[in-house]
Amino acid sequence: MTCAPPETGVPALALRGVAKAYGSGAARRPVLAGVDFTLAPEECVAIVGFSGTGKTTLLSILAGLLAPDAGTIEMEGRPAPPAGPERGVVFQSYALLPSLTVLGNVQLAVDAVHRAWPRARRREHALGFVRLVGLEPAQGKRPRELSGGMRQRVAVARALATEPRILLLDEPLGALDALTRASLQVEIARILERERRSAVLVTNDVDEAILLADRIVPLVPGAEGATLGASFRVALPRPRERAALNHDPAFKKLRNEVTAHLLELAARRGGPRAGRATTPLPALAPIALPPARRGAYG
Repeated sequence: MTCAPPETGVPALALRGVAKAYGSGAARRPVLAGVDFTLAPEECVAIVGFSGTGKTTLLSILAGLLAPDAGTIEMEGRPAPPAGPERGVVFQSYALLPSLTVLGNVQLAVDAVHRAWPRARRREHALGFVRLVGLEPAQGKRPRELSGGMRQRVAVARALATEPRILLLDEPLGALDALTRASLQVEIARILERERRSAVLVTNDVDEAILLADRIVPLVPGAEGATLGASFRVALPRPRERAALNHDPAFKKLRNEVTAHLLELAARRGGPRAGRATTPLPALAPIALPPARRGAYG
């Protein structure tokens, strides 16, 4: 099925008939099958689905980190190059170097992309993105001295500092507690609004998808591999505030529609754990114990 936004000219990123499987022979496991996808310039698309349906595989192909078995990847109408600075990736696991400071981790990426710049310019450029995510007071700290939310801010700053044309976010807030996650969702929304990047967000959180995306696309599991379903357009005005959204009838309606669609997909495949081996439980029955003697347990 084709997943495309309204006509906006040449897409920032496009997949045509992409398929991917792991293993070979009898052990071959299809993951993606016939995936068509387009991302418009300055559009943010959220890909939602249950764990194990192939969301990370799809994002890795979009990033150029994984080659598809079939199909093509295009950037701005041309064959996409291998993974490079034009696509910035934020992983769920922060992937920071423990020996470097906040600024050092961000500047490492800047140094790799802008080698011709003078050192002072590279440092100031990196510091600008540390400021953008609100970590200037912590710029000299190392990852072990930071909270999970602060580490993820560093990862976002590092991805943005290379000035990618497309930002790819692989469940970047999945490992955080609820309060930190909500705070960073607002922060990422603000950054995407300011930076005007094209972005793809992989998430299993419907509220997060509505808060951040212009379009929500479910990943539909299938026996021959997952594909992308029909889009849900997020027509809510920006900037979006979480507190206000909770009282917005349009938000509630969209959330119910997306959630109901995902539950229908789960039911169609027998639930999120369909196809997995199950272990039979023993038949247990309670037994009667003799009354305890006074003083038996002290």
